[in-house]
Amino acid sequence: MGVMQGKEDDGEGGGKVLLTPPLALEGGLAVEHRVPNIVQRILSLFGNIRPGSDLTRFQLPPLFNIPKSHLQMYGESVYCFGEDLLGKCAKGKNPLDRLANVVAWSISTTRPMIFGAAPLNPVLGETHHVSNGNLNVRLEQVSHHPPVSALHATDEQEQVELVWCQNPTARYYGTSVEAVINGKRVLKLLNFGETYEMNSPKALIRFFPVPGSNWVGNVRIRCRDSGLEADICYEGKGFLGFGGNHRSIKGKIFDSSSSKIIYEINGFWDSIVTLKNVHSGETTMLYNAKDTIGELKTPSLRDPEGLEPTESVVVWRELGERILKREWEKAREAKTSVEERQRQADKERKTRGERWVPKYFTVSQTAENGWDCFPKEPTVPPAPIIASQECITD
Repeated sequence: MGVMQGKEDDGEGGGKVLLTPPLALEGGLAVEHRVPNIVQRILSLFGNIRPGSDLTRFQLPPLFNIPKSHLQMYGESVYCFGEDLLGKCAKGKNPLDRLANVVAWSISTTRPMIFGAAPLNPVLGETHHVSNGNLNVRLEQVSHHPPVSALHATDEQEQVELVWCQNPTARYYGTSVEAVINGKRVLKLLNFGETYEMNSPKALIRFFPVPGSNWVGNVRIRCRDSGLEADICYEGKGFLGFGGNHRSIKGKIFDSSSSKIIYEINGFWDSIVTLKNVHSGETTMLYNAKDTIGELKTPSLRDPEGLEPTESVVVWRELGERILKREWEKAREAKTSVEERQRQADKERKTRGERWVPKYFTVSQTAENGWDCFPKEPTVPPAPIIASQECITD
């Protein structure tokens, strides 16, 4: 097994950072980060956990972690790409074209998972700030218990704004783990006065009888301004892991006022997805995963002095390095050190009678026990870390 390479940068005043490859269809983390005898290790790990248990507060040993946090993973699904589908959303000729482009972009945020390995749980106040061309993306961990991540992205040239508020909850079911990504994504095409709301598919990790991980469930994308909607179903393997169409997508685009279907959606989120006009029968390609998430470049550090001490690649640098080198005892020490700093900061706030307030977002809980996150600034500034827009495929 090869050792995955991280890219280390020195920053004056910011210390070293660790930049690792994003999840992609080929190469990067998905190939290099494999754990031997993973099923046996997982069963041992979950041996004392009752089926149905909530895993929100469950702490994984570093052996089961990849060298980056959930906050980075959310961000990478927006700023790491080969083809800029988010910018393309603002170039549609009419509302129907633009909704189809939004559907394609939404599919592009579905990235391969690594079976048996999970990102690190972000610490409270952790931030992640990256730019790709004119797209600037900022994330902040706005709650620790429960874990809530907020994302704000803006492209002033294309007049695109994106706001996410995500609260994942995971449960153990004996032979599998299901993670529901609660919260909503809001995409605004400002030039057209259109707002699109959508949810996320669920992550399903199955141990028996066929080990594997997949995205499953239903995603609805709605534009109240145009009255158009899309329903997408992510299908996994059948009962007990057999049969079914692995990584397949089926769906439709329709007029919400009449329920009239305009397009049918079919394909696989890791290859080709097509769009069929139900009136004319014409079929066109909606999404090509190889072009968008084939092989992706590792982000790089542009401005060391612009790094915040709360930046993900700073917070998790030491732990990430130990994971890459498979130095598990030192990795445990590094992870404990980060967690202890968070506990100490929380203790000091309580002693002073202070309540932690997010730096970049205003947060509120909804009546349905959900979360809403609102950016404090109208746009996101250029970031000290940049992600290339180019694929590295030949």
